[in-house]
Amino acid sequence: MTWESIERDISTATGKAFQVRHSHALGGGCINEAVCLEDAGGGRYFVKLNHPGRLQMFAAEAAGLQEIQDSQSLRVPRPISSGADGARSWLALEYIELAAPGCDCSARLGEQLAAMHSCIRERFGWHRDNTIGATPQLNQPERNWVTFLRDHRLAYQLALAGDNGAPAGLLERGEILLAALPAFFSSYQPRPSLLHGDLWGGNWGADSRGQPVVFDPAVYYGDREADLAMTELFGGFDDLFYHSYRYCWAIDPGYTTRKVLYKLYHVLNHYNLFGGAYARQARGMIDQLIAEVS
Repeated sequence: MTWESIERDISTATGKAFQVRHSHALGGGCINEAVCLEDAGGGRYFVKLNHPGRLQMFAAEAAGLQEIQDSQSLRVPRPISSGADGARSWLALEYIELAAPGCDCSARLGEQLAAMHSCIRERFGWHRDNTIGATPQLNQPERNWVTFLRDHRLAYQLALAGDNGAPAGLLERGEILLAALPAFFSSYQPRPSLLHGDLWGGNWGADSRGQPVVFDPAVYYGDREADLAMTELFGGFDDLFYHSYRYCWAIDPGYTTRKVLYKLYHVLNHYNLFGGAYARQARGMIDQLIAEVS
C-alpha cells in the first residue's frame, strides 16, 4: 500500500519514525497529484504522486532541487526521498507554508536568481536528463551553446511536434530556424549558468518569513537568458524583480530578440503536451525569428 511505503521511505531518509495521521490533497499542476502528509507530532511533508513508471522523473526533480539548494542562492523545498511501489511513485519534500509575497519579495527573488545564475560550469546541459512538464528534457553536456540549443532543445521539440501531427509548414520553417541559429549568437557568447529551467509565475512563492521560494524545477546549465525569457511568457513577475536582477547582472541588448527563441522551446512543449493553438503561436514565433536574421 502506497501510504505504508511512503512512511517507511520517509522514516529511513530522516532517521525518525513517521506515520501518517492526516492527509489532504493540495492544488497544483496537471502532471502529478499532490498531498500534505502529517504525523501525530506535527511533522509535515509535501508529497507528489504519480504512476510507478514516473520514479525517474521524481528522482531527477529531487536532484535538481538539491543542485539549487547546494548553490546557496534561492530557497527550495528540501528533497527528502523518492521511491515507488506497485501502485505509485512519489517524491517527498520539505513542507513549506507559503504566504502572500511582501512588497520587496520579488526584488529579493531577482537578486537571488542572479546569484544562482552566477553558478557556472564548464559545459551546457547536466549530468542527467529530466523533464519539462511531462516531456523528457535532454541534457547531454555540450561545450557549444548553439549545438545544445539546437539538438537537445528545439530540434527535439520539433521532432515531437511532427509525431504529434503539427502542420508541415511549422516543421519546415522550424528547420530553417535551426539552420539560422548561429546568427543569434554572433556577438553574444553565453556561459553555462545554473538554471531553474521552468521559471513561470506558478513556480515561485514566499515563505512565512517573506523569503522567495522556487519549486518544480527542470534544472540544467544554460544561457541565463532562458530563465528570464520564461518569466515573461506567462507573467507573474513585476518590475521590481527585473530591476533587481539587472542591477546585479546587466542583460545584453540582444536579449530582446533571443527571448523569443527561448520562449519558443516552451510553446513547442505546450503544443506537444496540450495541442491546440500552441502550433499557431509557435509558427508565428518562428516566422518572427527568421525575419530577424533574413
